[in-house]
Amino acid sequence: MRFLCLIYNSADTDGTLTPRETDEIVRAHFAFDEDLRREGTMIHTHALEPPESATVIRVRGATVSATDGPFIETKEHLAGFYVIEASDLAAATEIAARIPSAHVGAIEVRPIRILTLPE
Repeated sequence: MRFLCLIYNSADTDGTLTPRETDEIVRAHFAFDEDLRREGTMIHTHALEPPESATVIRVRGATVSATDGPFIETKEHLAGFYVIEASDLAAATEIAARIPSAHVGAIEVRPIRILTLPE
């Protein structure tokens, strides 16, 4: 099964890590990525730019609106993700618990639903 591991950082702690702490967590992520590749559980991963760089699109009827910035109300924001392969939710949770950002934020583990066209 495939799972999406969403990495959330807290707006309250953004910018509070020292440059050294930031470098350490980035290095830990690269090492973790390599571990997942070796294990064969890595499908895809990316970090995201800060929420201030986001554009939110909404379509209502024939009207498309685009707003700059993070206008979804939350103290946490999506910072990156992993798509992994795991046998079940328990195995995916074990992998997610090893994501370095779990120490400073939160990881949401969600099964990926494969959609097919009805015949």
